[in-house]
Amino acid sequence: MKKIIYLILFVCAGVAAKAQSPKGKYGTFALTNATIETVTKGTINNGTVIISNGKITYVGAATTAPAGAEVIDCKGKWIYPGFIDSGTNLGLSEVGSDQRTIDMNEIGEVIPQMQALTAVNPNSVLIPVTRVNGVTTVLTAPVGSMFPGTAALINLHGYTPDQMYANFKGVVVNFPSTGRRGGFDRRSDEDIKSASEKAMKKLNEVFDRAIQFHKLDSATKGKGVEYYPEMEAMLPVVRGERTILLEVNAAKDILEALTWVKERKLKNVVLTGCREGWRVAGDIAKAGLPVIAGPVLALPSREYDRYDKAYANPGLMKKAGVKVALRTSETENVRNLLFNAGFAAAYGLGREEALKAVTIVPAEIFGVSDKLGSIEVGKTANIVVSDGDPFETKTNIIHVFIDGWQIPMVSRHTQLYDEFLKREPGVNKSQK
Repeated sequence: MKKIIYLILFVCAGVAAKAQSPKGKYGTFALTNATIETVTKGTINNGTVIISNGKITYVGAATTAPAGAEVIDCKGKWIYPGFIDSGTNLGLSEVGSDQRTIDMNEIGEVIPQMQALTAVNPNSVLIPVTRVNGVTTVLTAPVGSMFPGTAALINLHGYTPDQMYANFKGVVVNFPSTGRRGGFDRRSDEDIKSASEKAMKKLNEVFDRAIQFHKLDSATKGKGVEYYPEMEAMLPVVRGERTILLEVNAAKDILEALTWVKERKLKNVVLTGCREGWRVAGDIAKAGLPVIAGPVLALPSREYDRYDKAYANPGLMKKAGVKVALRTSETENVRNLLFNAGFAAAYGLGREEALKAVTIVPAEIFGVSDKLGSIEVGKTANIVVSDGDPFETKTNIIHVFIDGWQIPMVSRHTQLYDEFLKREPGVNKSQK
């Protein structure tokens, strides 16, 4: 009997081992003979990148690999910094039809204390799908109410959210909209105006309350204040210590938001969305606020606009002097970040600026440019190796490194591809 039990356990262990995803590899790597797009310091032909202890330790011309390093010949390949999506719901939702797997939209209108980082699922099957397509870092953000929570920047490798955390958080604020929610919105103009005014009043009340809470907290050094999680989450915002991610899209609303930010003397504000940013690009540039634009692969915001206005929006804002990063606003299709950037490049942003918009620019906006966004000695080894221009659909991502870990190029999609590439018919020959 014991032998039978041991046999069953052995078989189960074998099945489990087979089903388990391959692990990443950590060590010293020398990527040689590559064209290196450093982003900040030009392009290096026939160059070498050395990775050790999770950092980039050498970037330059061909050199001797360190003793014990694994040499990866990248002849005919290109090396880029890991790509950054500046706005997603990745890790916060798994199955759209099952509410038990959705953690991006919590109950409540003012809940800045809701932390996206806490809700991130490191075992989401969507994460490998994303990273094998070259996206190594994302801002994952809650959605819904006026203050839906606090977004977090994460690297797409780790067993826990804390291991994935990439040192940036921002409070999401949905600025009141004066427009219709879509073709289904049958409200009268008066109802829309009334709702917008009510929302604006609510927004100001929250910030007024946060300022009062800040004064009380400062005066008592935090000892005379009752537990108030919403206002505690707002403290670093009113003190200018945490970024406000201000979602606003219509041109009229963007102008109103710029006035509101100026009157409130708010610091560390980033505009997100800005679908009609191109209409008021000069005003945004004058205000000196950076923009996280996107999705680029979208329809125009107005029926009479040209079909390509969403594609051209980042380029038009950049031309006016706005600092622009890109996002997909996706959950399942964050992997399409590079196609969003490719369209932006083709419709006015240009390849060089589009590359920056998914690397060094978001790193600068999030205050992590000393760690991410370019290939430089001392930075975190988030690196992508491809066989061509990453904005081209024919290009394949060959290697991905995150925090110095060589990531297995395996995802749900690759497993399905391998499973059905040479499938057996599933019927015994005797049954034919």
